[in-house]
Amino acid sequence: MIAQTKESQAELTPQTAFQALMDGNQRFLSQSPAERSVIEQVSATATGQYPFACVLSCIDSRVPVEMVFDQGIGDLFSARIAGNFVNDDILGSMEFACKLAGSKVIMVLGHTSCGGVKGACDNAELGLLTQMLGKIKPAVDAVKTAPGTDRSSKNKAFVDQVAAENVRRNVQAITERSAVLKELVEFGDLIVVGAMYNVASGEVTLVE
Repeated sequence: MIAQTKESQAELTPQTAFQALMDGNQRFLSQSPAERSVIEQVSATATGQYPFACVLSCIDSRVPVEMVFDQGIGDLFSARIAGNFVNDDILGSMEFACKLAGSKVIMVLGHTSCGGVKGACDNAELGLLTQMLGKIKPAVDAVKTAPGTDRSSKNKAFVDQVAAENVRRNVQAITERSAVLKELVEFGDLIVVGAMYNVASGEVTLVE
């Protein structure tokens, strides 16, 4: 598989770019990666890059985005932060990726058993981590449970529900907080989707 070019990027629609991500995850799951020469891709992208997607994911070491989607050098913009939430700097990076560099899809990718989400559920406090986990806390508060339900990190199902809700909220925040990205979506040049990665199976599923 060759590196993305200006021409191959231009041929993609937001929908086909999204499908390329999901097809890559299927190759990852079936252990049948596309054939590619990484060194050739290094050479091919030395004078320019034309990634087709931008993925916002967690820093978790179990979620290596290029591997999970079976993509190579020059295929993806990747923004990583614990808890996969947006801030102004990440939104600015996304504006560059999509408005200036031509990416067609933004995916907010959460994952199961997320340590950042667990910390937010437990109200963990530690230096600068405290204020960072505060960005995830609205998702914790938004997930409703039956009286008496354990809402701590010990409840795996609750943690994963919060992680999915956090994805939804950040998908929404992207177009609410960035007029540039909102315009691209309205013109049909970009889609913003949310997904969850299962750390036990390697599968990526959409978050509705």
